[in-house]
Amino acid sequence: MKPLALTMGDPAGIGGELTLRAWLELRNTGRCFVALDDPARLAALAHAVGLDVSIREVQQPDLAESVFADALPVLPVRLATPPRAGVPDSANAAAIIGSIERATKLAIAGSVGGVVTNPINKAALYAAGFAYPGHTEFLAALTGAVGQQVMMLASPGLRVVPVTVHASLRDSIAMLTTELILGTARTTAAALRRDFGIMQPRLAVAGLNPHAGESGALGDEETTIIGPAIHALRADDEDVTGPWPPDTMFTTTARKRFDVAICMYHDQGLIPLKTLDMDHGVNVTLGLPIVRTSPDHGTAFDIAGKGVADPSSLIAALGLAAGIAARRQ
Repeated sequence: MKPLALTMGDPAGIGGELTLRAWLELRNTGRCFVALDDPARLAALAHAVGLDVSIREVQQPDLAESVFADALPVLPVRLATPPRAGVPDSANAAAIIGSIERATKLAIAGSVGGVVTNPINKAALYAAGFAYPGHTEFLAALTGAVGQQVMMLASPGLRVVPVTVHASLRDSIAMLTTELILGTARTTAAALRRDFGIMQPRLAVAGLNPHAGESGALGDEETTIIGPAIHALRADDEDVTGPWPPDTMFTTTARKRFDVAICMYHDQGLIPLKTLDMDHGVNVTLGLPIVRTSPDHGTAFDIAGKGVADPSSLIAALGLAAGIAARRQ
């Protein structure tokens, strides 16, 4: 099993501490990863938060496994300036972006099993000229999968896929089309088969309006936009139900009836998932030629450098990436 590549994330956030704590948890499990990060900053951070972590520079990812039990293997990506906990600095944007680019190239080349990304701060990257809304769109451009990428949030008890992602609610509603829902659902179904081993995935499609429109009384998107996508999926022989009233589709009983919820906008899916299991939620990018996962939380600048960051979501992301990589192999 090839190691996973773990990116730096924003060095002013909790990503570095998560990396250190994840290694402490996993060093004896055989779930090997290599950090694409600044070795000096990780060593300083380990000392600052009181973690007994040895750092070992490696020049190739295939050397990571031989040192992983004894030290955190790091492919060096040097920062331009020492980070300050909780204070993002666009001067380090090139290193943050470079970490993602190098990890992606290694995955494309087959040198690593997949990419796991630590959280980034988009505003700091935008200030340095970063032209993408986030990780998902950047990775799609790097891998040539533009237009095919889909964001899934997965936890042990729920998987959700938003059709529209990083846009205002007003813009998200305007962006909804039958074709967009259909493409998202098809990519999701294919990924559930290939990457999750679910041969007959059950898709539940959410409505947009209260009570799924109440037969048009509270909105007609269910009949004019969402319904035609559901009919087309059924014509593909997909197991699909909906449109579901969004306020009842995430109950304990309802969740047993589907493998993934196709949601119309970002918060419609992410609020229930994070409410149910924030600690073990994982962001998975579907539709890429490489494996990519990440924790389902952000940079947490408010607790950065305090030694209290919880690595559970990152560890779950590493575990899911390893599982997907194994299925693809």
